[in-house]
Amino acid sequence: MIDKATFNSNYEIFDKEIVKEIIDIYISEYPERMVNLEKNIKEGDLDSLYKNAHSMKGVTANFFDKDTEEYARQLESKGKEGDSSGLEEIFVELKRASESLVDELKALGEEYS
Repeated sequence: MIDKATFNSNYEIFDKEIVKEIIDIYISEYPERMVNLEKNIKEGDLDSLYKNAHSMKGVTANFFDKDTEEYARQLESKGKEGDSSGLEEIFVELKRASESLVDELKALGEEYS
């Protein structure tokens, strides 16, 4: 869930078009990010999982959604440590949280249109 107070505070200096573009970029890149993470987990490619989860965590941080950011951080940490235990479960939680984030961003994007 987006911390809207923090989000609004951090983006109040930006033009609406810029904020809308940031939101749209996240939404458009989201499906590929999730496909890559799932592929990394299925293939046991922990190095790529680390890199892709790190990237997901970073872009998610822009929206102050602590749940999605935390699950991405957990995947990042597991990838970095070479620990494949529990990856599927964490990915399921990441997917659930991030799908909610995308829904919130779509609604928020309408406010900036």
